[in-house]
Amino acid sequence: MIKGIILDVDGVIVGEKIGYNSPDPNEEVIDKLRSIHGGGIPVILCTAKPHFAITSIIEKAGLNNVHITDGGAVVIDPIDNVILEKHVIDNRDEVQKILNTYLENDVYTEIYTIDDYIIQSSQVSDITDQHTHILQRKPKIVDSLIGESLNSEITKIMPIALNETDKIRVAELFKKANTNLTLSWGVHPVALPLQFGIITAAGISKKQSAIDISKKLDIPFDNMLGVGDSTSDWQFIELCKYAGVMENGSNELKELVKQKGQSNYMIGGHVDENGIIEILDYFVKE
Repeated sequence: MIKGIILDVDGVIVGEKIGYNSPDPNEEVIDKLRSIHGGGIPVILCTAKPHFAITSIIEKAGLNNVHITDGGAVVIDPIDNVILEKHVIDNRDEVQKILNTYLENDVYTEIYTIDDYIIQSSQVSDITDQHTHILQRKPKIVDSLIGESLNSEITKIMPIALNETDKIRVAELFKKANTNLTLSWGVHPVALPLQFGIITAAGISKKQSAIDISKKLDIPFDNMLGVGDSTSDWQFIELCKYAGVMENGSNELKELVKQKGQSNYMIGGHVDENGIIEILDYFVKE
């Protein structure tokens, strides 16, 4: 029944045990993904991270197909260097409005291009070190983020809130900027309580990118399994007939997947106990 799998990365195959399942998944998980993909079922990673932060996972598991990165802004096969979709934030005025709003209010902010991420030198901090571990690449540091944005094809803007309370403030500032851009949120087990904002071009999301991939690979969602851990993952899981949620996932997502019907969803083990293997074994009979 399962002909394709879409997996969130952080909190699903990457956890908080550095050297065990961070920055890359545990070897048992890598082996399981390689086996499934080798059996003819494409495994599509779906993440807010840029492609260079998941390339080592793709290489180790041999997942040579397209993947969803930058929160849906870029759909790419980094092994063969094929870009299926690239959604640039074209409106420079909106970019500058967002950056001005966040920088003036001391919100740690990064901008992303296809192959890099960039921060302002005045904001270098412990957050920079944490995100360097997560992304496995140091940022490009510039004197002026706004100045750099004028000469860059920006796929994503990432404001980082200090915790759940600060997330409310950062979200309100986004509304105050009054743009047509799209804001969603993600977390990483290693970086909690930090909350990662994902700002993309209007209408761009993991959902739209999953639709693009379904068409590209000619796999209907009736034959797709989606697995995540946060409410934002419902963007693509809602499309799939089959759903999995990690034990460490949000209670809201656990309730949402029950809409799939008793035999079509599973709440698996914790990411730090390689719970994804339990979910994959339930749905995929190798």
